[in-house]
Amino acid sequence: MLYLSTRGHPDRKRFCEILLEGLAPDGGLYLPEAYPQVDVTKLAQLRAVFNEGRAGGYAALAFEVLSLYIDDIPADDLRALCAKTYTEAVFGTATIVPLKQLEDRVYLEALSNGPTLAFKDMAMQLLGNLFEYELKRRGEQLNILGATSGDTGSAAEYAMRGKEGVRVFMTSPHGRMSAFQQAQMFSLQDENIHNIAIEGVFDDCQDIVKAVSNDHAFKAKYKIGTVNSINWARLLAQVVYYFAGYIQATTSNDQKVSFTVPSGNFGNICAGHVARQMGLPIAKLVVATNENDVLDEFFRTGIYQVRGAANTYETSSPSMDISKASNFERFVFDLIGRDGARNQQLFADGVGKQGQFDLSADPLFKDAAAKYGFESGKSTHANRLATIKDTFERFGQMIDTHTADGVKVAREHLQAGIPMIVLETALPIKFAETIEEALGREPDRPAKFDGIEKLPKRVVVMKADTQTVKDYITQHCD
Repeated sequence: MLYLSTRGHPDRKRFCEILLEGLAPDGGLYLPEAYPQVDVTKLAQLRAVFNEGRAGGYAALAFEVLSLYIDDIPADDLRALCAKTYTEAVFGTATIVPLKQLEDRVYLEALSNGPTLAFKDMAMQLLGNLFEYELKRRGEQLNILGATSGDTGSAAEYAMRGKEGVRVFMTSPHGRMSAFQQAQMFSLQDENIHNIAIEGVFDDCQDIVKAVSNDHAFKAKYKIGTVNSINWARLLAQVVYYFAGYIQATTSNDQKVSFTVPSGNFGNICAGHVARQMGLPIAKLVVATNENDVLDEFFRTGIYQVRGAANTYETSSPSMDISKASNFERFVFDLIGRDGARNQQLFADGVGKQGQFDLSADPLFKDAAAKYGFESGKSTHANRLATIKDTFERFGQMIDTHTADGVKVAREHLQAGIPMIVLETALPIKFAETIEEALGREPDRPAKFDGIEKLPKRVVVMKADTQTVKDYITQHCD
């Protein structure tokens, strides 16, 4: 399996190369040259190996899906890495991602059973093991530079802490995460973990990560890698739970399901796009945004308009407070017929220089819905409070703020006879203030996180400046 850049760079690379690399040399994102296809026979095999979610089923499913894309890790080694990652001991349940029905046609896929109580653990735990494996095989080290709006950071740090040959430099928007999210990250005292709070918004953090990755000399000298979903390996790991959700929601392989995904950076739902392109019977992929509704605006109008820091709102679903969705480039690349030169024009020139592009008059825009199944919707603070309250009072199910955005939008896109699976993003305790506002009580807190907000914090605050971050990395690596 060879991978190409969304911006047309001529190089073709194998999985383990892009695992450690992150962005392509031209600033594009990696995608496979072609999506492997899953026919009815293969889907039946995947249903069998999942084994109704019994112990080892998810790990076996992960191996089968990942092996379609990874041919430069021996099969036995890849199988062992999946088995090491997806265990009941780590995720608290043998099924790993259990599906539970909320109401007629609406299901929640639980993705928040991992160490940091967020869906990012699903991919990050595997990524940590893949990094350690490949670095040991090469006798190399890696310095991970990441950006987080909340959950990616803690998931990455918990996955990488103590990992041989790995340092983590994680940027986050100063003061714009929940108290619990900040405590999860900043309380870690491991020497290989570095937290950098950037005076700005998530987009500033993400821009710094991309700028460093595009400084090829610096990237090569300091072995800079990424854990954000711009890293293909991270996104690939997320594809697996779409298959697991589908298998749990259906009894035969001729049935269809839809997914609603709370989304800011377009990574989680981009994994759904990949699964659908592989042949998984997905009817709709519904993007649920918060007040930062850039993605909803695009799917309604064809106009992708990035907003600056002043117009990126601070909301009660903070992990989606993003106006520049990195993974969106992967989907647009497919939408425009995999034209790398045009994609370069849209993102490097359009987004990079004008802050926007407009596909409203392009006949291909209609394919976003008609061919690729995308629809979208928006949720506000009032919506998520009402949804949290309604879901708890009617079904006894407490959901976090981002999942509430998903449930609200999902209810607006239901089809007769087709299950709608909402991807749960985190446990409610991560956003306790809003849960208390909605329900008049705090959410339950796992015992291992008692008092986490009071622990000593290890974090440095910096201005939103690429060179300052590079200097910090240099200081801690030389």
